[in-house]
Amino acid sequence: MFALLVLSATVRAGEIAATVTDQRGAPVEDAVVYATPRSGKAPQRAQSALIAHQNQQFVPYVTAVQAGSLINLPNLDPVKHHAYSISPAKKFDLPLYSGTPKEPLLFDKPGIVTIGCNIHDWMLAYVCVLETPFFAVTGADGRAQLRGLAAGAYDVEVWQPRLKGEPSANRQQIIVGGIPAKIVFAVDLRPGFRPQRNPAASNGMYR
Repeated sequence: MFALLVLSATVRAGEIAATVTDQRGAPVEDAVVYATPRSGKAPQRAQSALIAHQNQQFVPYVTAVQAGSLINLPNLDPVKHHAYSISPAKKFDLPLYSGTPKEPLLFDKPGIVTIGCNIHDWMLAYVCVLETPFFAVTGADGRAQLRGLAAGAYDVEVWQPRLKGEPSANRQQIIVGGIPAKIVFAVDLRPGFRPQRNPAASNGMYR
């Protein structure tokens, strides 16, 4: 009986080890890898996240959450920021403020949300709002680990701010069981476009 319980726990706690590279074979950072069950409904898992204003940048640059999650945007800088989004998946406007807003923002609609600052136009962040709780964001090495998946078949996709085309173009199917599954994505990316901080604002003052 004990052996069966251990085996069952192993199967329930499946993992996917993902690697994302670009068209030249270089590792891709800030890519969201996510797995959606091919049958049944993805479980809902309450989540919260932070996207901080830090050194006049949004940190992290890319965040992934499941729809229904809360995100707070604390301002850790000595100057005020004005965070906003006009993305269909989440429109909001947080006028000039310092510290932490009283209430976090609810991200309840799947899609990509682009966040900017109305004062510092080089500040940019993305939120990938997903229907599944199974996701991870790649580091500088292009790797991400998805954990806690139930055994079964999944569609696995990847999104990144510079991705050419739709994530479905790179979709792969994978079976998750007791042994960690491995998956590799080679994606086409547009040239880098991330805005750079305005040197004139290096003293922390407004332009």
